[in-house]
Formats: sequence, C-alpha cells, structure tokens
Amino acid sequence: MLLSSGERVTSALLAIALNELGYPAVSMSGRKAGIVTDSVHTKARIEHIDTVHMKEALSKGNIIVVAGFQGVTENGEVSTLGRGGSDLSAVALAGALGADLCEIYTDVDGVYTTDPRIEPKAKKLDKISYEEMLELASLGAKVLQSRSVEMAKKLNVNLVTRSSFNHNEGTLITKEENIMEQPLVSGIALDKNQARVTLRGVTDKPGIAAEIFKKLADASVNVDMIIQNVGHDGTTNLGFTVPQNELELTRKAMSELKASDVMEYDSDIVKVSIVGVGMKSHSGVACTAFDTMAQEGINIEMISTSEIKVSMVIQAKYGELAVRSLHSAYQLDK
Repeated sequence: MLLSSGERVTSALLAIALNELGYPAVSMSGRKAGIVTDSVHTKARIEHIDTVHMKEALSKGNIIVVAGFQGVTENGEVSTLGRGGSDLSAVALAGALGADLCEIYTDVDGVYTTDPRIEPKAKKLDKISYEEMLELASLGAKVLQSRSVEMAKKLNVNLVTRSSFNHNEGTLITKEENIMEQPLVSGIALDKNQARVTLRGVTDKPGIAAEIFKKLADASVNVDMIIQNVGHDGTTNLGFTVPQNELELTRKAMSELKASDVMEYDSDIVKVSIVGVGMKSHSGVACTAFDTMAQEGINIEMISTSEIKVSMVIQAKYGELAVRSLHSAYQLDK
C-alpha cells in the first residue's frame, strides 16, 4: 500500500495540472484501471486488465492518467510490479486498449548502436525489432527493461522510447517485418555484472549437470552461459556465468553440493555481445568478431551464440576496447 502511494499522488497531480491547462483528465490507481496481477510480493505479474472504467472515461473525452508500477490481486490486495513496472504498466494498458503506439519517456533519445559513453560515435537507431531489443535489454543495455519489451512483443504493441528533455524522434521497437532494411548487426552490448564459475574434476555421469543447476535454481541463481568439456578419466570440467551480485549465493550452493574438488570464481570478467537479426541470413558475422578480438590481442574465455547474437566473455579491463573495436568492425558508426 505504501510503495504504491507515490505513483497515485503523482498521477493525481498530473491530472490536476492537465485540467488547469484546459484538457479534461482523470487519474486512476492500478486497481481502478483494472490491472489484475498475481500475488508475488514486490514482483507481481500482470494477469489481465479489465478496461471498463478506462473506456468509460475515454468515451467522455477524458485523458486518463494511470498510476504505474501497481495493480490489485484477485483477493483485492494492492500489488507492485517490481523493477521496470511503470514501463510494463504502460505497455499492458496500450495492449489492452488497442492503442496505435506506446511511448516510453526516459533520459536518453532512444536506442543506440552501443553505449555513447563508451563509444562517442554510436548512432541512434530509428527502428529495431522486438527480438533485437530483448537481446540488448537482457545483455546490459539500460534503455528498457526486458519485461516491457516481452509484453510489447506478446501484445503486438508498437513501442517508442524517447527523451523527456527534447523533441527528437525516438526509436521505434516493432515487428521484424515492419523494418524494410535489416542491418547485419544492430548493436553492441557490454554487461559488467558478470562472474564466471569453473568446476574442475566433476564426476562425469548422467544427471550431474541437472544436480548442479537444480541446486543453483533452488538458490534463485540466474545462470547464463554454460560450457562443459568432453570428459576424460571419468571426470569433466564445467564452466558457467552468473550475475556478480549472485556470486556469494553460488559459492554457498556449490560448497554445500560438493560436486567437484576444485571450484574457481572469477568476477574480473565482462560479457560483450553483438546483436542483429541480419545474422540469420549472413555467414561470417562471428568470424569478424573473433578476428577483431584477435587483432586487439583480447583472449576470448567463453562463447555463446543464438540465431541473432554472439556473446563473448573476456577480461574486464578489455571490455570498453572490445566495444569500440567491434563497433568499428561492423561499421556501426557509418
């Protein structure tokens, strides 16, 4: 109840300001707007939206100002949606009301080819697909939370992210088929919140990986990249990455499990990734990345790929150099 009150106060104040300017407006809490969620405390998920009150207010010519980041459970308890919850509320409302567009206002002009603070030559993208934005959001790009992009894709909502401080056109996040010319690579992401765990001498038997990762899942550790070597002499080596802030949980879980004799932990690493739907139809994209790393004398410690991304784990000190080199290699500054 307390955590949801700030948004209610703000939405009421904004509605008052709009009315003063001569634009009829009404404010609504998440409950009044019909946002029904599950009952997970501080991280609730939206289950459905009852649009009756909103449609009634709209039919009378009102602007509706809805308090974000909140909803109500089936039992009538106030719930909060957790990190990125206001963006999520906006996308969910746009989907439920069949809006043409959902605009998210932040402190940046839109989505860039990489972080402009690392590479000043980074360019703002006019359009990007849901899939690419999801990858960039989950790989460290801070523009949008992946939950809101997931919801936009699911509800087929056109999403624009733009700045609160100027009138510049933002970046449209939309379906892949709405983008005429797909670039080979759309962006480079750098994730500094990574740590690597290596288990040496793990007994090479069916079910051992399941045992290790179940223990981590029970400890709520979010595992990302996984590499297992071919077994020799009845043992194998297993490496994986976890968020840095979950390293202690991982250490505790692994010491309890005692799955291997030697456990190594390294938090002095970063993950650099290249993302682009153009990779689906072009060969040699990964080769360019590896070649660029070699030219800069950067050793790649782990590699993970999907249809539209290549991620590499490297030493932390080379992170920003890798971003700038890759940005140039794929001519993203052109």
